[in-house]
Amino acid sequence: MSTAIRTGIVGYWCSLWEYLTSESHENLIFFFTEKNKAFQGLLSKLNLQEYQSTKLRLQDVLEIGSESTENWTPQMLGDLPWHFLRKLMALNGTARNTSLGHRACDDEGSSEEAQIAGEDVFTFNDTDIRESLHPLDVLCAVLLCSDSFLQQEILSRMSMCQFALPLLLPALDIPKCTLMLWAMRDIVRKWRPHSLAESRGFREESLVLTSMPTISFVQLGSCSFSKSKLLNDVLSPSQQHHDFFIHRDMESGNVPREIADGLVEISWYFPGGRENLDLFPEPVAVTNLRGDIESHWLQFSFLTVVSSAVFIVTESMSERQYTLLSFLQGSATKYYFILNCKNGNSKETLEFLNKLAPVLNLSKSQLLVKDSNTNNAGFVQKLKSAIKSITSSTPKRMNLEAMAVTARELGIQVDEDRKECQSASKRAREITVEIKDLAKCKREMLRLQGDLWEKLAKVEKELCRMRKQGETATEDYKCQLREKQLDLRRQQNQCDLTDGLIKFINGIGQLPSMEKHYFLKWMKFSLDHIARENLFKLRDRYKGKTMLDKLISTTSLGTEHFMRELGQFYEAECSMVKEADKAECQRQFIHLPGIAADLMLEGFPMELLDGDSSNIPLQWVTDVLTELHAKLGGRSRMLVLTVLGVQSTGKSTLLNTMFGLQLAVSNGRCTRGAFMMLIKVAENFQQDLGCDFILVIDTEGLKAPELALLEDSYQHDNELATLVIGLSDIAIINMAMENATEMKDVLQIVVHAFLRMEEIGQKPNCQFVHQNVSDVSAHDQNMRDRKHLLEQLNEMTKAAARIEKQCKKKKHNWYIPGLWHGVPPMAPVNMGYSESVCELKKYLIDFIKKRSRDRAPKDIPQFVKWVESLWNAVKHENFIFSFRNSLVAEAYNQLSMKYSEWEWHFRKEIYLWVSEKETVIQNQTSEKLQADALSMLENEAQEKLQHEKQKVLDNLQDYFESGVSNLHLIEKYREDFIRSATCLRNELESYSENKCEEAIRIRKGQLMAENIQTSYMQIIEGKVDRVLDECRNKKHKLEHEELKLEFENMWRETLSELKFSSLQKREIYREMESQLRKDLANRGSAVRQKLQESGSLLFHGIKNFKMKKEYLDSAWIKTMKKLLFIEECETAVHIEELAKSLIDEGKRYTEEKVNSRVDYDEIYCRELLNIINKRLQDEDVKKLGTTACFEVDLKIHILGEASWRFQKMHKDFIKQNDPQCRLEKLKPQYFSTFTDLYLEKDENQTRARDFCDQCLKPALVVYINKRLGIEIVDDILNKAESIEYGNRTFFQFTVQKKLLEEMNFDNYVKYIKNYDNFVKTWIQRRMVDHYRETKCLGELEKNILSTIVKKVREVLEGSKNEKNTTVLAFLNNFCEALQQDLVISKDNLLGIQFKNTAKTGQFCANIQTFLLDLEQEILSQFGGLDVHTKLSNLPLKPQDEIFKRVFGCGKQCPFCKVPCEAGGSDHKEHFASVHRPQGLCSYRYLDTQKLVYDICSSEVVSENSFQNSDTKGKLHPYKDYRV
Repeated sequence: MSTAIRTGIVGYWCSLWEYLTSESHENLIFFFTEKNKAFQGLLSKLNLQEYQSTKLRLQDVLEIGSESTENWTPQMLGDLPWHFLRKLMALNGTARNTSLGHRACDDEGSSEEAQIAGEDVFTFNDTDIRESLHPLDVLCAVLLCSDSFLQQEILSRMSMCQFALPLLLPALDIPKCTLMLWAMRDIVRKWRPHSLAESRGFREESLVLTSMPTISFVQLGSCSFSKSKLLNDVLSPSQQHHDFFIHRDMESGNVPREIADGLVEISWYFPGGRENLDLFPEPVAVTNLRGDIESHWLQFSFLTVVSSAVFIVTESMSERQYTLLSFLQGSATKYYFILNCKNGNSKETLEFLNKLAPVLNLSKSQLLVKDSNTNNAGFVQKLKSAIKSITSSTPKRMNLEAMAVTARELGIQVDEDRKECQSASKRAREITVEIKDLAKCKREMLRLQGDLWEKLAKVEKELCRMRKQGETATEDYKCQLREKQLDLRRQQNQCDLTDGLIKFINGIGQLPSMEKHYFLKWMKFSLDHIARENLFKLRDRYKGKTMLDKLISTTSLGTEHFMRELGQFYEAECSMVKEADKAECQRQFIHLPGIAADLMLEGFPMELLDGDSSNIPLQWVTDVLTELHAKLGGRSRMLVLTVLGVQSTGKSTLLNTMFGLQLAVSNGRCTRGAFMMLIKVAENFQQDLGCDFILVIDTEGLKAPELALLEDSYQHDNELATLVIGLSDIAIINMAMENATEMKDVLQIVVHAFLRMEEIGQKPNCQFVHQNVSDVSAHDQNMRDRKHLLEQLNEMTKAAARIEKQCKKKKHNWYIPGLWHGVPPMAPVNMGYSESVCELKKYLIDFIKKRSRDRAPKDIPQFVKWVESLWNAVKHENFIFSFRNSLVAEAYNQLSMKYSEWEWHFRKEIYLWVSEKETVIQNQTSEKLQADALSMLENEAQEKLQHEKQKVLDNLQDYFESGVSNLHLIEKYREDFIRSATCLRNELESYSENKCEEAIRIRKGQLMAENIQTSYMQIIEGKVDRVLDECRNKKHKLEHEELKLEFENMWRETLSELKFSSLQKREIYREMESQLRKDLANRGSAVRQKLQESGSLLFHGIKNFKMKKEYLDSAWIKTMKKLLFIEECETAVHIEELAKSLIDEGKRYTEEKVNSRVDYDEIYCRELLNIINKRLQDEDVKKLGTTACFEVDLKIHILGEASWRFQKMHKDFIKQNDPQCRLEKLKPQYFSTFTDLYLEKDENQTRARDFCDQCLKPALVVYINKRLGIEIVDDILNKAESIEYGNRTFFQFTVQKKLLEEMNFDNYVKYIKNYDNFVKTWIQRRMVDHYRETKCLGELEKNILSTIVKKVREVLEGSKNEKNTTVLAFLNNFCEALQQDLVISKDNLLGIQFKNTAKTGQFCANIQTFLLDLEQEILSQFGGLDVHTKLSNLPLKPQDEIFKRVFGCGKQCPFCKVPCEAGGSDHKEHFASVHRPQGLCSYRYLDTQKLVYDICSSEVVSENSFQNSDTKGKLHPYKDYRV
């Protein structure tokens, strides 16, 4: 139609409308007022008043709430809007049903009550009608209370369900009706016109842009048959009836409409290219005006302008109606009348129609008569023929955009005319208007993501895989790759923002939220439209060619490409800042992550994995998600749900149906890569669900055609599957049942991914969704299929296990019917599909609720760490080795630190127990120290050990049940720590048994000496007593000198009379020589001869041990040189280091025993030999090829050095326990007692003072020394610096940091060459420095002393009040009360007891008086010692305990000697977080013999190999080597 003619028609209708309304302006106002009143009343019924001004948003509808798990029926009118929205979002065909839940029980109860009351049971009742609402009223109310974007989604979903859509909304809240152009802008339809049937081509176009004939149906006056039902019959394909339009015979369709009169609905018919089945060969639009045209003349006027034909349904016609219709004269639109002959006015109506015939150019075919005899099917066929004839006669074609022009001219409001919408449209058009050639546009406008980004992605992966390394040294090659990476980033950074990109940034960064939303929608519509046009041309040009899929992929363009470009600008800038090429203040794009985070919050998808380059822009994703976390105020706990499956099997549709999302499914561009979308969990449901959001990740399809021809397509699919399953808490595997081969391929990919996740502790819940299962008995019939599926799973799991070395269990299965009920494009969504997806959703929500009780969800920072670690591992070929996740590391480190605490507590308890038992043993008499004393102690030790071990296991169990984050990731390490607890128990069992055995042995030796000493002391005391009597009997009082002379004479005479029997002296070195001969007895004559020639042990161990050529096995050296190019000098160095290590260990053991100040025991020699033998049997020592001569000389040297020290130790013990010497020590005490008794002084204070000095003080000093070591360890572990010793990783960091600060090369050499000794020395030095600086060691000593003195006071206090108790009895009771704490010298005690007639109470009081001074004396004594001396005096060395804590299993990397950092002491595999150049372990290049500077962590991802003694000289790939 020409513009001039069209303008004339519209002007005519406007004039007519003015004429019709001029006389009844007041009536119109009244009409609108009444309509508005009805609208307000309806809103009140539906509880929607609050949304009239503050509109409902899409986010409000998508929010996950408690109702997500309920399958409820609306009970009240207020439930209807939410019921409609939820059902519609789930694509449920019953969404329009507005019936309320029936109460059958109440009805039955009412009947019974009526019978009892004698009333009628059967009555006419319209309650059901009154209690419901017409579906169109609910639809109009919901649309008018929704914002533009929710309206758009509602109409899109209605279109999928093949519901008629509202074209014109009636004037309710405003005086004008509204054309829903914007609301339909997102709808895209596919069809196959008959012109393309033969070529099997199809058209895909936006609904608002598709021009087609429009056939309108209106009603004149009242009508007894349903116009809408008639239209449903016309539009429904044969054998498949569908209710496009609501009609009176549908549920609630008979309820009187309150506000929907004046609503114009529109539906479409699209052909499928099947001439025998299609109703019409081309698309046709059908509109339906609700209500009488007289009351809604404006809507009718609009329809007459935009329609190709208008069908007027009537039963009668009046003069006024005839006059109105006469105004249609001159209209180009065809008019048809459907006359329903129901009453007696048929003749009159025919007369008016005949009069109208010349006015409207009516022919006989334009009247369709329906009477009581008319067959309904025949009438429908007649109507179809009429429509077909209209569409085949070049009718007027108009799209919705053109209709909007007409609407504006008629004064009808268009929803798209909002200021924000038009402004956003203009902005989007400025960007897209120039886009014609998509490939060219991407090259010129989006320059960073083309070749540059693809090259960067390849370099990143090559850095991890090292496939093209060739002959280049590993570290050199990595350096080259990093340079290339940086160069590509520099190239990116040098690119300027294009004009289009600047406008895009302004659009998403500067506009208010609503306008920004409009802008992105307009961008999407424009780009999709261009993409569809491009796709149509490509399909036409490359029909049937294999390159089509690739071209479609490379020429697609969407808003995600613009966002990707921004991400690349941001990443390039970050790289420049990191490399100091750009200052922080020069940054242009620092605000971009915040903008992207806002978009995510508003419901837009965010690209996680770029599908074109198969890479994650990690810095960009990290910073966007970090911004998002900040914007959420840290409340970002989320559960991750992903979907994975073959391309085009409905993954995005499944998510859209399940969660109401808007993932693209129909624009000719399948999902590429992976996209994230946030779904908010309702506030009142967050606690139940255990999270604040659900993060949905939609992925590109596996086995995509455009990738199928690529060499690494299977690896690409594996990477994608590993990534998304690794990120998932729930993974949905979507499969189409009809393709068994594809299903098997997908299963294999998925199983591989799950095995990898099992290995790293990530165990997502997996749901297998089998689509296109149509039969109602599918679940039962598919039992066999399920069994087959599980068989395949098992088979593939075993196959995969050969690669990944693991195994996996079966999963859940869901059988979902096909999406469409019938044949598209006219098929509605299958009800079975919708219901099945809702069941799946309900199960998943329930699963999330249950899961939240056992496992805390990740928040965004944890998710970011997980993405980073997982992607790093995916980029490596050897996934398991490469996976080092910071969340796993953190959880593992926390567990290691906890275990270290439990381990120390275990050790501490046993050390205290052993110390206590040693003290008890030292206090035992020979009677109590019987033969079974050791076995009794062993039994007690077993109970104590088992109890403490169980405490560790209980702590471990409690920790894993504590709800600490990410514990599920380290579940596989639990067994390692259980084994470590058992290993620790065994170690402490051996320690406690040895200590108790040694204590009993020492005590037995002491008792022998004490028994001899006691007999001598009894003689001395008798003599003193006799001399005292003699002196008292003398006539004059003796002076002090005379007394002394008398005492000296008595002492000399008595000692001369005594026949002292000393302890037997032994030649220790000879005993050790004898044991050495026994040890080497079976080593052959050469060894025996060597021993004979060596002479006495006393002459060995004095000089340093020197390396000799005869220590090397020449045959072995030749073999090593031939196979591994290891030179003799290199082996000699290793042997020399071994010898030094063993000599140092022997010295430490000897020092420990000598410092115990006991007599030598033959066990000491046996233990020394055992230490040497055990080390020489190690596999790494055997590989050195030492001779028997080396073993003999080393043992002679170590035992020789020990022999003279043990000999001196024995000599010192004999001297210390010599009876005469011990008596001489007691001489002053006896003389003092003798003098006091003679002079009859009060000796109470003196005896009390002597007791404190000679008995208590030594015992208290020993007690402090015994406890101080344990307290020092506790003190260090409870200080802020304890983090250094928290676990092995932190310790390694601390040591290496200190080495770096000191910059002393010699220290580095010691650290590398002799790690054990270096660490022990380092810990001791740190400890000494710490206590020198802080001066807090005295505080520990004071606390220990205060504790035991408090106990002493308590015993004294208790003894004060005991009457008739002698001092002897008191002292015995005192010693017994403290027998577990103090060892009091028996010699000194006997001296105190001699002739002690003091009163117990006074004696106790005097001791208490002296205690305070005694405390100060002891503290002063300790204060006078330097820290180093104090530490050397301790029986339990705190530095050794700290060393055990950080040393672990003691294993080192075989290549670079970095120590193992795994927790516990008995783990299956060793690992270290950071490795070093292998040259530090003497590894050399075979060709140059230069030291290797490559690092192990680089080598294991390369293609390189190594050879050593472990591989028997054969080359072995690094990546396959595990320890």
